[in-house]
Amino acid sequence: MTSALYEIETSEADDGTMVPAEGIWTPAGEEAVDRGFVVYRELYIGGISAPHDDNLYPQAFITLGHHRWTGVIEAAAAYMDRVHKWRTLHLYPGDDPVARIPEIPRAVHTFGVFLRHPHPDHPCGCEWDDSWRMVWTPPTEPGAVPITAMRHPAAHPAATGIPDPDRGVASATWAA
Repeated sequence: MTSALYEIETSEADDGTMVPAEGIWTPAGEEAVDRGFVVYRELYIGGISAPHDDNLYPQAFITLGHHRWTGVIEAAAAYMDRVHKWRTLHLYPGDDPVARIPEIPRAVHTFGVFLRHPHPDHPCGCEWDDSWRMVWTPPTEPGAVPITAMRHPAAHPAATGIPDPDRGVASATWAA
């Protein structure tokens, strides 16, 4: 299955037909928490890696819904504390505290589609079961949900791929 914006992963069934290996997913409630989101003051926040990166620590944070920048900063700090037992948001664990870090990033209101493996109708039992990925999309894409995104302060701004309103991304605006 393909879309103009993203491709849903497929796999080959025993009879040779191609079946979807992932399905559109809307993270909510306990299911979101079971898949790695942290709840902080009613904000659901998750850490994401840069595209094609196996980094141990998140390069960016996403919160479900559109929120104020200050709430996302607080939630990101809580995420780093709860998930990585690191009480500072500014550096990654093990970083040199005298190293220069980029400025605190601005939060962006945007939209995305969550794709979860496996597709509910075609479980495969592979190592990717119960994992998810997110694709930035315009709000009109089927399954799109509002997201507030912010890069980690220690991540290089270009590494995260977060939509940038200053670069003409129509589906993104700066959070207040």
